[in-house]
Amino acid sequence: MWLSQGEERGIQTRPGVSEMPLPQKKRWESMAKGLVLGALFTSFLLLLYSYAVPPLHTGLASTTPEGAAPCSPALSEPEAPTPANGSAGGCQPRRDIVFMKTHKTASSTLLNILFRFGQKHGLKFAFPNGRNDFDYPAFFARSLVQDYRPGACFNIICNHMRFHYDEVRGLVPPNATFITVLRDPARLFESSFHYFGSVVPFTWKLSGRDKLAEFLQDPDRYYDPHGYNAHYLRNLLFFDLGYDSDLDPRSPQVQEHILEVERRFHLVLLQEYFDESLVLLKDLLCWELEDVLYFKLNARRASAVPRLSGELYRRATAWNVLDARLYRHFNASFWRKVEAFGRERMAREVAALRRANERMRRICIDGGHAVDATAIQDSAMQPWQPLGTKSILGYNLKKSIGRRHAQLCRRMLTPEIQYLMDLGVNLWVTKLWKLIRDFLQW
Repeated sequence: MWLSQGEERGIQTRPGVSEMPLPQKKRWESMAKGLVLGALFTSFLLLLYSYAVPPLHTGLASTTPEGAAPCSPALSEPEAPTPANGSAGGCQPRRDIVFMKTHKTASSTLLNILFRFGQKHGLKFAFPNGRNDFDYPAFFARSLVQDYRPGACFNIICNHMRFHYDEVRGLVPPNATFITVLRDPARLFESSFHYFGSVVPFTWKLSGRDKLAEFLQDPDRYYDPHGYNAHYLRNLLFFDLGYDSDLDPRSPQVQEHILEVERRFHLVLLQEYFDESLVLLKDLLCWELEDVLYFKLNARRASAVPRLSGELYRRATAWNVLDARLYRHFNASFWRKVEAFGRERMAREVAALRRANERMRRICIDGGHAVDATAIQDSAMQPWQPLGTKSILGYNLKKSIGRRHAQLCRRMLTPEIQYLMDLGVNLWVTKLWKLIRDFLQW
């Protein structure tokens, strides 16, 4: 006679019965062994990865060997761009570029533009070794560059790093152009919270459905400045640029750092005005319109992009007050550059850029729009996803594209990791981490 599940449990727990039936005992032993082996294997992989991921360093000590001749002398600020840039027939394309790639600022889209330009002109990139970043969140050092040799000189540096001006300066010619991109700090914080929150342990204390709102109600209750990956959730722009993200807002160093950024960077782009930023960049570098065409990469699907309410927006801005001051300063300087460029001229060039982008969208993208990760047919077009979710959109390349545009379409749609591999970058650590994530189904 068959026993119900409740009766079976009753028999197993009756007094006087000291052992469970043999088949069930073997099943539990097998499960226990599997759990132990799985835990050991996971621990081994995580330990291996931890050796490849650097600790957060607060110092600026250089790892470049003493006496190594840099590509260019360490300057207090970069040389000014050629005055002729932007005049008809009066400038030469600038090919030596440092892009300080900030997080969650449309920087992946700009990275793709730089990859394409460098590949098109056979330029020399300074790439990381083993990863897709320069051992972030550690400070950048020349020795982190793949195949670096003392005195080596490069055209383009553009991967994620924690900025160290003197170390970067020594890798590029004296007339290199320095650029970076900023974003409204409250919007950046919201994006960073949802993208990186799962790898910031102090957020695990948040139990509510809306963890972002819960955190912003009392951030000091949860935030630990010394916690693992804490830098992702406060003044991330300040941190990426190499400064102390927990600096007292009343300190005179805050304004000093902002003015230092202004001296060092020829152009600070704004994510909210990306097209206008690219027009200014094209003019600064004396590039062609085709050089700055783009498709939006690494974007989240709409359902994964909750908008901050007025009160939460205010709280997020106050929590990221250093970034807010940085952004206000460069928002003002950005529009001064637009005025100097000419508002009517800007409107014409933005319209031309958007028409060209729309034309490429019709030529390149199957269906004409981005799709969820599950709908991407070619693994070479699959973008890197945050832990625990597949919220980043990607594209399907049209199957019939004319010879004239086939290469450009593929390059414009290729995500960062795959493009780095196409360019010959050693990504063994990134590949290992992907294997761990796939194994654990993260």
